[in-house]
Amino acid sequence: MTDRSSSNSDLPRFAEERRARLLEILRQRGRMEVLALAQMFGVSEHTVRRDLNQMHAQGVLQKTHGGAVMLDSARLGFEARSALLEQAKGGIGKAAAALIEPGSTVILDAGSTTLALARALTARPLTVVTNSLDIALLFDRDSAVQLVLTGGTWVPDARAMRGTAARELLTLCRADWAVLGACALDVRAGITASDEDDAAVKRVMVAAASRTMVLADHSKQGSVAPFHVAGWDQVSLLMTDAHWADVAQLGVDVRLASN
Repeated sequence: MTDRSSSNSDLPRFAEERRARLLEILRQRGRMEVLALAQMFGVSEHTVRRDLNQMHAQGVLQKTHGGAVMLDSARLGFEARSALLEQAKGGIGKAAAALIEPGSTVILDAGSTTLALARALTARPLTVVTNSLDIALLFDRDSAVQLVLTGGTWVPDARAMRGTAARELLTLCRADWAVLGACALDVRAGITASDEDDAAVKRVMVAAASRTMVLADHSKQGSVAPFHVAGWDQVSLLMTDAHWADVAQLGVDVRLASN
């Protein structure tokens, strides 16, 4: 079978978009065969296998004989999650960072997309409250940022501080924005998380802020995890990379970030 894709098929953005779509299909169907994927995308089986090999190396899926099965990306380690849709997350983070005004107090959840926001955050002065050491390290020498760490129990795989101490500190905070990463988003179920303690920390973040902004790429849309975080009536703004009309109709400000 010849490769029917254009000569641009090896360009990073084209390949990333194809892999993002492949991930979405696997999320919906659970498993797919190489031949069916090749026919679906109009590329060679070799190209599909190359995509699967890379995504397997990232821990996103499990290769099978002649195809692949989906793994739960919400349960991947931080590094593996960070490698997923990296370009999309960068665009979401940059667009979200532009909404933070100088003088604000911002609670930043631990996560790869919130870390992208923190890297793009230029508003000063600023108070940043976070349960992420990676985010804290971006501001630890910045005299224009008042940095508050939640404390709590360090969870290495999530690169996050959680537990009772983290939640208790957050109950003392009053913020302009709580900015959350998301494991799963669904029109009816709202925002959910795969880890009970993570969900508990996120709920306190939402309660401590005047407004809540959720950052999530399109791969999180239409999925439900076991533990409730927030309903859409608690979310002021969703920053994503694919418009979601059903959520916008619920009164949420859905913003589309460019890559």
